[in-house]
Formats: sequence, C-alpha cells, structure tokens
Amino acid sequence: MKLHELRPAEGSTKKNKRKGRGTATGQGKTAGRGQDGQKSRSGGGVRIGFEGGQMPLTRRLPKRGFTNINKKEYAVIGLDILNDFEDGTEVTPELLIEKGIIKKTLDGVKILANGELEKKLTIKVHKVSKSAAEKIEAAGGKVEVI
Repeated sequence: MKLHELRPAEGSTKKNKRKGRGTATGQGKTAGRGQDGQKSRSGGGVRIGFEGGQMPLTRRLPKRGFTNINKKEYAVIGLDILNDFEDGTEVTPELLIEKGIIKKTLDGVKILANGELEKKLTIKVHKVSKSAAEKIEAAGGKVEVI
C-alpha cells in the first residue's frame, strides 16, 4: 500500500449538499425549505419544546420534590476491601485511587463496616461510620478523619 492509494472507508465520508446554488444542484431556489412560512426565513423557527401555543408537556406534568444543591456525595468503601493492603500501610484517598479501588474522591471518601478487617492499618479518610471505626481499632489500626 502506498500513500497515494489510501482512501477513506466506504460510507465514512459525506459530501455536503451545496444548497441555494441554482436549480441544477437539486437544492436550488428555496434550498429545501419549501415556499413560504416561518421555517423558510433565516433565523425562523420555534424554540425547543414549543407546541404551537398548546400548553407544553414540561408544564403539563406535575413537579415534585427538589434537588439539594449542597448535597455531598462520597466515594464509599467497605472494610473488607482494605484487606488488600499490607500491615502498617497508611491508607489515603490518593492511594485508593492509585490502586484502582475508587475512580475519584467526589466530595470525600467514606469507610463503611462491610465485612471484617484483618490488617493493622492507619486510615486517613473524610468520613468513617462508627462501627467501621470500632472494627479498625479492634484490629489494631488507627483512624484519622481528614
């Protein structure tokens, strides 16, 4: 294969229609917009969701509840996952991301008491449940809230 033989894959490229360039193009004169009316004008048309004056669907449907803009979302981890680390390791959010246990910290990292912890670890995270903190200390580890 040589450079001059390269071609794009069949059907991967489209040729733009040259609108409004005369009758021979097949898209001349009105350029596929029809004769008259709001949609034939430049800048014409109606906004998204407009239903010709009928009450739009978004206003006909009932509205319920609200979204708390101050809500915090934590990356949650169970204790059993922390058994992957060696004894005496300092577990931080950066280390958890590095090991691929969590993808991102969101608003912080929280440890829950799912499973048992068999390693002696120092854990530095944003939140820990009471029962998880008890289990960590029972295993001989330490908990520090950042």
